[in-house]
Amino acid sequence: MTTPTGPRLSFGPFTVAPHERLVTRDGVAVPLGSKAFDALIALMSRRNEVVSKRDLMALVWPGITVEEANLRFHIAALRKALGDGKDGARYITTLSGRGYCFVAPISHTQLPAARRSSPPMELPPVKLPNRLQRMVGRDQAVATISDKLLTSRFVTIVGPGGVGKTAVAVAIAHDLLATFSDAAHFVDLAALRDPDLVITSILLMLGLPAETDDPLPALLAHVRDKRLLLILDNCEHVIAAAAPLASAIFHAAPDVHILATSREALRVEGEQVYRLAPLAVPPDSAGLSAAAAQTYPALQLFIERATAGGAQIALDDTNAATIARICRKLDGMALAIELAAGRVEAYGLEQTAALLDERLNLLWQGQRTAPPRQKTLRATLDWSYGLLSDIERLVLRRLAVFAGHFTIDAALEVVPDERADRSHLFDAIDSLVAKSMVAPRPVGAMMRYRLLDTTRAYLLEIEPNDAALAARHATYYRRWLKQAGSTWAATPNADERAIHFSALHNVRAALDWCFGAGGDATAGIALAAAAAPIFLAMSLLIECRRWSERALLAMTPSARGSADEMHIQAALGLTLMFTRGGSEAARVALSRSLAIAEARGDAPNQLQLLGRMHIFHERMGQFDAALGYAQQSLAVAQPLGDPGSIVLAHSLLGVSLHLAGEHRDALKMLEVAWQGPGAERISTIHGFDHRNRAGITLARELWLQGRPADARQLAQQTVTEAAQMEHPITLCIALIWAVSISLWDGDLDGAEQSIDQFIAHAESRSMGPYLVVGRGVKGELAIRRGDAAQGVETIFACLRELHEAGYELLTTTFNIALVQGLLALGQIEQSARLIDDAIRLVDQGGDHLYMPELLRMKGRVLLSLPEPDAEQAKAHFMQSLDLSRRQGATAWELRAAIDLAGLFAGRGQRHEAKRWLQSALEGFAEGSDTADIRAVSVLLTTL
Repeated sequence: MTTPTGPRLSFGPFTVAPHERLVTRDGVAVPLGSKAFDALIALMSRRNEVVSKRDLMALVWPGITVEEANLRFHIAALRKALGDGKDGARYITTLSGRGYCFVAPISHTQLPAARRSSPPMELPPVKLPNRLQRMVGRDQAVATISDKLLTSRFVTIVGPGGVGKTAVAVAIAHDLLATFSDAAHFVDLAALRDPDLVITSILLMLGLPAETDDPLPALLAHVRDKRLLLILDNCEHVIAAAAPLASAIFHAAPDVHILATSREALRVEGEQVYRLAPLAVPPDSAGLSAAAAQTYPALQLFIERATAGGAQIALDDTNAATIARICRKLDGMALAIELAAGRVEAYGLEQTAALLDERLNLLWQGQRTAPPRQKTLRATLDWSYGLLSDIERLVLRRLAVFAGHFTIDAALEVVPDERADRSHLFDAIDSLVAKSMVAPRPVGAMMRYRLLDTTRAYLLEIEPNDAALAARHATYYRRWLKQAGSTWAATPNADERAIHFSALHNVRAALDWCFGAGGDATAGIALAAAAAPIFLAMSLLIECRRWSERALLAMTPSARGSADEMHIQAALGLTLMFTRGGSEAARVALSRSLAIAEARGDAPNQLQLLGRMHIFHERMGQFDAALGYAQQSLAVAQPLGDPGSIVLAHSLLGVSLHLAGEHRDALKMLEVAWQGPGAERISTIHGFDHRNRAGITLARELWLQGRPADARQLAQQTVTEAAQMEHPITLCIALIWAVSISLWDGDLDGAEQSIDQFIAHAESRSMGPYLVVGRGVKGELAIRRGDAAQGVETIFACLRELHEAGYELLTTTFNIALVQGLLALGQIEQSARLIDDAIRLVDQGGDHLYMPELLRMKGRVLLSLPEPDAEQAKAHFMQSLDLSRRQGATAWELRAAIDLAGLFAGRGQRHEAKRWLQSALEGFAEGSDTADIRAVSVLLTTL
């Protein structure tokens, strides 16, 4: 065997043979990955030159786009292999922000051809499958496993069927060919049925005879002094033979490196396990853009395979969410994604997604050249399922009752019966996890488990869940819901809630079974009642409404008046209120629930329902009625003696008093609800955060009472806290009241930012009335910015929709904005009619908070008439100012004083005008700054 001729490059103690792709140190080969070797050659070819990261990646990965992290990984591996930086050695330097530079002196030599006198036995030519033209999302895995393989010599790639273990192993083998001088051998064990044939397959691959009864000694003798890479693919079904054989080779041959793939670890000494995860998929969140989606390998693979299959498809903002949903449905499994992508050309993208949502198709065909076990998903799953013991199959089929994650406690309650006791369950789950049939995932301090959707669909086709198993599943999650509902208020942040509710998919699955054919509707009613607080807490309004309606339809006369009906009616009323406004159906449901609570003498739930009735009538514009419910809530709360109940009643009463214009009393109530004893206990009760609502109302009170800086700070705090809780209802309420403070303040940009956020959250939960409110505020902003025509048109349209929905909470504020817009347009008569109607509505409804502003606007309308009535205008300004003082609304008083001062100034009564302005300013905290205060400063200078 001749030694290849060619140039040699030397630096320090190292010699590089570029044609052989070999680096030696003092004659001993240095283990170096293929990409690290390419990086070394690229840097040495430009000695003492800075090679940018982009140029270096183009040289190492020609024609392929990779992440910078891959380059950093291989440079680090290269430096480690060379000992760069140790004992004064310095070969490669990093120039921050620029690139890398090779700085060591290089010498060149040319070696002549020479023949060895006694060549050792030659290995047969390399036998590797072809590597994929491009492998998506596995660069880091290939680099990490390659490094493990070179340093530890024995690595097993473990993962479920179809995740891409073989493709990764083949890619690693090709990358390391030069490192092993082309001595890399791939042994596919998939076709074997007899474990005794494992060693025979390896012997044949190495070109050795398999004629003795005990071929192991001959195999070990042959490889003992060889340097080679041995790939053992698909070990799981012959693991009893493959594991000890791999261990024997590892210990007998110090230069043999073993790379195995299996659905479970070999569990022998020396083995390093690498669990190959599915391809990353985007989270299930709204607003996924193409730019964000294309960073996920699962979507990249889907697009590439769909395009290769003839589909005309390109990732954009309109289809990104659909493709992401497909990839999530397939759990990021490479084989499943390839099979689904192959259907797009025939069915189109949307239809493919619909087919997967309806039923995972396990028989879709893959490539003709694929191994039989990978031609369809069913074949892949048949292969894995066939390797299980009888008890493992039984447990796995029963675990298919769980949708999404489940805990070991849930499995212990649901799965066992006379055929599989609890001890069998523990052993079976351990084995199923080891064999990649059940995926473990730590969530918080507890381990969760789940079946991949493809595996679950396969198992349910084999044996659908029986009624007894489904009933145990529903019973378990009803108990879980009751416990979760009782602890929800004490769960402080969104991350903890995400952990707490990771099993919600199981609740949905149980409800589907209960209300489906052959289910247990009685159990479903109890389950829906228990689920309602959780759905509301997570602002899943549409879903809560749907299950509540189904439960009420299934309810028998004997169940009427029960606690379950009370909870379901309460949930239905609240969801109808937020999704459809002040509908009659919402009122009927809430009234029915309150009547049941009163009849049962259930004071805690009666208090909660009085709170909902208060909110309902407030949104209906019936503020006096809302105040009555708030007063009633205090009467119910006091006998309970519970600080949280008292504070809840204070929150309701404080909001009502605020809207009634009773500012001094409102401030006292709201301060107790915001930070008094027990205030933390009213957060997020049944999906509605009364403390946060009290806080944002308190911020409005502070602004009205002359403390704008404190108001802005508290408003920001309540919005931030609401956002951290991730409760769209709570956040929407905080945002819409924060918008009012920004508008009063004159901060139009801040108001617009908040209302855009408000609209986005309302849209995410289908809260129709809130979307209309958001558009109405946009109209008010348009008027304030000078586009009165557009603003007036927008607000009129929104008011019509809000009237139809029975949502009247903001009618007065929109009417005030309309009057301003109509005055700007010169439509004086219409503004006069509108202001009179608005004053009449406030007298009827009870939201006297805005009466000073209405009286002031009435005065401005009178001054705008073709024949201005200055005396009547002055009378209205005085009424507004006097009422503001009596109510304690310092900010309204200042506005009335501004208009009154303008009237006096126009008559030449400057001293009188100045007196009113200075008097109104006295009520403000020192250093206060608002648009109104700045206007007063300008006006005072002119006086």
